[in-house]
Amino acid sequence: MTNLLTILLMAPQQEGGEGSGWMSFLPLILIIVVFYFFFIRPQMKKSKDQKKFRASIQKGQKVLTIGGIHGRIVEMQETTVTLEVENGVRFRVEKSAIASSTSDTIESK
Repeated sequence: MTNLLTILLMAPQQEGGEGSGWMSFLPLILIIVVFYFFFIRPQMKKSKDQKKFRASIQKGQKVLTIGGIHGRIVEMQETTVTLEVENGVRFRVEKSAIASSTSDTIESK
């Protein structure tokens, strides 16, 4: 009985044929697909939404910068905006530094 078992264990294994090469790459392909749908695609969507938001900002809108400064847009140039914070203090920032809107557009004074 043990001779039969050793013969079976030492017998050459059957080759999977041509499909075995693709089957070894299947886990790698699956990891790439999961990485795309959970990391790359959402990041591209977020970037696209940010670009659309920055193109739609208007004078008089209250915004928040990436540095955490709240202000109201009082002047817009091509790549920069002038924000007014408390007590009439104004400063200029790049449009790319605006993170989000804190309220709807308000009427200018």
